[in-house]
Amino acid sequence: MKGVILAGGLGSRLFPLTKITNKHLLPIYNKPMIYYPIETLVEADVDEIMIVTGGNFAGDFLQLLGNGSEFGLHDIHYTYQVGEGGIAAALSLTEHFVDRDRVIVILGDNILEKGIRPYAEKYRQQEKGARILLKEVKDPKRFGVPEIQGERIVAIEEKPSNPKSNYAVTGIYMYDEMVWDVIKTLKPSARNELEITDVNNAYINNSVLRYDILEGWWTDAGTFDSLLQANNLVAEKAKKS
Repeated sequence: MKGVILAGGLGSRLFPLTKITNKHLLPIYNKPMIYYPIETLVEADVDEIMIVTGGNFAGDFLQLLGNGSEFGLHDIHYTYQVGEGGIAAALSLTEHFVDRDRVIVILGDNILEKGIRPYAEKYRQQEKGARILLKEVKDPKRFGVPEIQGERIVAIEEKPSNPKSNYAVTGIYMYDEMVWDVIKTLKPSARNELEITDVNNAYINNSVLRYDILEGWWTDAGTFDSLLQANNLVAEKAKKS
């Protein structure tokens, strides 16, 4: 199973911090943000990783991370996204790298208290399809929100005005090779992006999407408030360890 970290975009919600650097190179307590998703994948026994980046500071990732030896990796692969076309568009750039393997995709600004190894192991045992991780949040309107009936997700709605649950779809997705065919069928949304929610709904429509509830805290770091929260949570965790 391979890993993909999506670290492109312009980080416009964090301007002017992102005027001179990529959002994913900003600090979260004592490490650059990009370190955390790499460590999450490595801890889950994923040692083939590609980073999708973009913008004017893509070369800074290579200077910072090199070949990944600091994380116990033999190599880190990189690809470049022109502009902002959505999560699914960014993921499509990695098809040649993932090939027919399975893939764990993680958004580069997702910070977790605990690892994803248990969920990755479940996915390795899963016959086919996709697996996503959910987390109960106070502000589900900011996220993709699942409608859950029993043990099944029956639909996911992107940034709904009337959420059907208090759960957010976190930025951690596990896919089989079906994902590439799905992405090729997508049409741009009202935001002119290829939405990852549409990918997940395609798996739901084929009855091959499973989910887990993420243990421990989880946050993104894409706004000033969530960036501050991520720093505070990681600092508190570090002081306890």
